[in-house]
Amino acid sequence: MIQPNFWKDPEAAIRSAYSSTDKFILDNSMQLGPGGSTAVTAIVVDGKDLWVANIGDSRAVVCERGSANQITVDHEPHAERRRIEKQGGFVTTLPGDVPRVNGQLAVARAFGDQSLKAHLSSEPDVRHVPIDSTIDFVILASDGLWKVMKNEEAVNLAKSVKDPQAAAKLLTTEALARKSKDDISCIVIRFG
Repeated sequence: MIQPNFWKDPEAAIRSAYSSTDKFILDNSMQLGPGGSTAVTAIVVDGKDLWVANIGDSRAVVCERGSANQITVDHEPHAERRRIEKQGGFVTTLPGDVPRVNGQLAVARAFGDQSLKAHLSSEPDVRHVPIDSTIDFVILASDGLWKVMKNEEAVNLAKSVKDPQAAAKLLTTEALARKSKDDISCIVIRFG
């Protein structure tokens, strides 16, 4: 298969990369294990263009004009119920719990997860955001951060720290202090 050229068609190239990643994880599940992962990725081109993609509930939030603006979609099972059911799966919602694909996974899109793959998608949402003087930074983080922190809280915390690595460390430390029980990965990219 010929890979799309990023410079000619960035969105197609990103979609192809996500598909290749999912295939690699599935093909190597014996070594990697049967689980899966959500993802959020960003490509910054010449400090002028931001290409963001995600699957699952890993999220990108920009600080724009000093406020939080979520630029990714959280792929929750209830929002994709039709597609999941059309593929032979089901969505459960038990009292006190979140909707789950086949009673197991709390996201409708993910890499890997061989046992649920027939009902999961690895198709990313892709967004292009022109970077201008209104955008200060972007936070890319897994759900371990977002389950215990609102977008605006994260942006306000990161605003207080100029160094992006220190800002990411502050966010992960705060998520731990708030007793996050999920994986916590975080990157902050500052512009200008």
